[in-house]
Amino acid sequence: MVKTLLLGMLAVIWAQTAWAEAVGVAWSDLVDQSVQRFDDPYADLSAKQLQALIEIVQLRERLDGGQVFQEDRVSASARLRAAEGDLAEAGIDIDWLISQRWVVAERREAAAWAGNAALDGKTVILSGYTIPAPADADGRPSAYLVPERGMCSHSPPPAPNQMVRLRLNEDWAPRLLYEPVVVHGVLSLDPSKREVVVVDGYVPMHASFSLEVKIAEAVHQTQPMAAQNSAWVEQMKEKLRAANQEASVEN
Repeated sequence: MVKTLLLGMLAVIWAQTAWAEAVGVAWSDLVDQSVQRFDDPYADLSAKQLQALIEIVQLRERLDGGQVFQEDRVSASARLRAAEGDLAEAGIDIDWLISQRWVVAERREAAAWAGNAALDGKTVILSGYTIPAPADADGRPSAYLVPERGMCSHSPPPAPNQMVRLRLNEDWAPRLLYEPVVVHGVLSLDPSKREVVVVDGYVPMHASFSLEVKIAEAVHQTQPMAAQNSAWVEQMKEKLRAANQEASVEN
């Protein structure tokens, strides 16, 4: 009896300590903001100008590569001159912009992968929507957490720093696609790339973070996830306080 009581009290103390150390985070907190601002010359272009630049690249490649039939070359060349003239009239250096496309692509990819290093190794509480996934290579159950319902199926995958690979325990696993859940565990900067079947095809799942899940609880979404995250934390703390009081009375 005494041994059982001591174990129960230790469990309560451990749980209270874990929750006291946990940090409630929003999805925006996962982003390394210091990498998000970079020189992007395409950001100043209007949608029409960007489309014209894309057309110029495509027409040049087709004309230079002999991919246009002779009878179509006159039409394609006229379209190219018109697009180049419109951008030149706006003072846009077409050749320089084209030369920057891979430089900017690398900067955008770096920004998309950059996770907040201040959260690496922290015990956090995060809410989102689950995407079931096969077990990891070591046999550990896994899933993915994303900030919005429909990502990776009805809409493209989010940036890697907006996707978390969940390392689950045996206590919980998502039953449905996009099941709303609040998770508690240790967050790590642990970049990974994987393909997972979502709905009717393979989807690249690129995640900057992994999370060792200690507690997971599916929620009924009657309010925004951020609000439910806070409410769920308070409910769990109240349960722990009640358990602590009960253990004290028994002692």
